[in-house]
Amino acid sequence: MTGPAALPLSGGPGTGSVGTTSTDADQPGVGNSAVRLILRTFVENKLAIIGAAVIVLITAFCFIGPQVYHTDQVDPNLLSTNLGPRGSYLLGTDNNGFDILGRLMIGGQSSIEVGFAVAAIATVVGILYGAISGFFGKAVDVVLMRVVDVAFSIPLVFLFIFASRIFQPTLGLLIVLLGLVSWLVPARLVRGETLALKVREYVQAVRTMGGGSARIIFRHLIPNTMGTIVVTATFQVANAVLILATLQYLGFGLPPSEPTWGSMIANGITYLQDGYWWEVYPALVLIVLTVVAFNFIGDALQDSFQVRLRQR
Repeated sequence: MTGPAALPLSGGPGTGSVGTTSTDADQPGVGNSAVRLILRTFVENKLAIIGAAVIVLITAFCFIGPQVYHTDQVDPNLLSTNLGPRGSYLLGTDNNGFDILGRLMIGGQSSIEVGFAVAAIATVVGILYGAISGFFGKAVDVVLMRVVDVAFSIPLVFLFIFASRIFQPTLGLLIVLLGLVSWLVPARLVRGETLALKVREYVQAVRTMGGGSARIIFRHLIPNTMGTIVVTATFQVANAVLILATLQYLGFGLPPSEPTWGSMIANGITYLQDGYWWEVYPALVLIVLTVVAFNFIGDALQDSFQVRLRQR
């Protein structure tokens, strides 16, 4: 990402006066034009529109669906186990007699909630950590980046095994743990952007005029990394959904009473050789669709911000 135009040293037609700085965010016309360009480029990407439509449909399926399609996902029905799609069971039942379609809806709620919550935590922490590391540089940057390197070296599965032996797995705990390991990538990306931005003329001008570190970071550096931040946040949602499914498949995560797409696959894989495909494939399809849709959106946002940069 690049910063705003260099600060003019004297007043003149079409320029700012001495003692002022400006960024795209400070100029309504420029900011609106940039947003329109990004939105237009995004809308022109057909895969992005498909991805957005898929996310809307899946979200509606998970959160509105249970209000329309009522099923019991608490009490097992041992008289209706492993039934194929038929009659009132549109996608059949699992080994406990739970309706697969209703379970997909309930399980999807956890997956989507975790995805967005983890992305929010990872983005906020990563932005602050990376911006501070890149802005102050030198010893601060070295120490903070070594912490990131150490955190990257910790196996995710080992972390969850350790946590599951100490704490009772809950949705909140999963969000916190995934958030604690997901902020590392945004931190590195924002740190790289900050290193490039802090040497630009408008940052030096703010320093000269007595602007403090907090003002430079929050008012000038972070806003100019928004392209990287938005794109990274989108990919973080997809990664969180995929990681949650993987952990649930391996048996680490929410208890069996709280269904997720990953746990549905783990439970159904045992019966796949018996021909009970409906216990595995529907959940697998939803995971793939969700991850691919968010990746389509992330790719489109990345292209949109790159077009914006070429226009500057």
